[in-house]
Amino acid sequence: MLFTAISLIRRFATVFVTQAIVNIFLSANIYNSAIARSFKLSCINLPEPLMIAIDNKLISDEIIEEQFVCDLSKCKGACCEDGDAGAPLLKEELDHLVENFNIIKEYLSEEGLAAIQKVGKYEYDREFGWVTPTVNSGICAYGFRDKAGVIMCGIEQAYIDGKISWKKPISCHLFPIRISKSKMDPDVEYLNYEPRQDLCKAACSLGKKLKVPVYIFLKDAIIRKYGEEFYMALEETAKHMNDC
Repeated sequence: MLFTAISLIRRFATVFVTQAIVNIFLSANIYNSAIARSFKLSCINLPEPLMIAIDNKLISDEIIEEQFVCDLSKCKGACCEDGDAGAPLLKEELDHLVENFNIIKEYLSEEGLAAIQKVGKYEYDREFGWVTPTVNSGICAYGFRDKAGVIMCGIEQAYIDGKISWKKPISCHLFPIRISKSKMDPDVEYLNYEPRQDLCKAACSLGKKLKVPVYIFLKDAIIRKYGEEFYMALEETAKHMNDC
């Protein structure tokens, strides 16, 4: 019922809601721009930290407030190498890997191909679910280093060259946003801002220098995942919060 109410409120500006509903959202640290506008809530009314509600998505306010721009010249694509497992994959992305592998493999390193030959085009991790394989628990098997030592994605390079229509795993495209599902309701998703503390320092610094919020830097990825309407709602929420 809670998320049905959010969806209706966002889509129909004429819907009337009670102060009691507003209090439920605020007591749970949930923000919805339509509710805020209806009751002329000011920033002083909003708790910190805050989760933004759009449909059945709960979004950390850090995605609006923090600034981030990848600086590959500094980090060298280390997010493709550092981690507890390979890149998380959606079930439909498993098919993309299989269907496009004969093209993608042209871009991979010998070590990456060997890892894939050993464990498969993808593997299952108890914590993260389906993931890409890695080379000796390091670099993603689908990654390769260019002449400058920057880790590039073989999948994305095939896409850039116009050989496949799939850009890369959405989990990679959305980084440093991480998506997790509610254990109580699998239809509810949480979007959190999770840059690597050390590896992403350069990206955080560049984002602040250029004044680019996370949600703007990741506009294409967010639209790819959730669509134009979702992004417009997020953008509207950001403007309302910034205008307080």
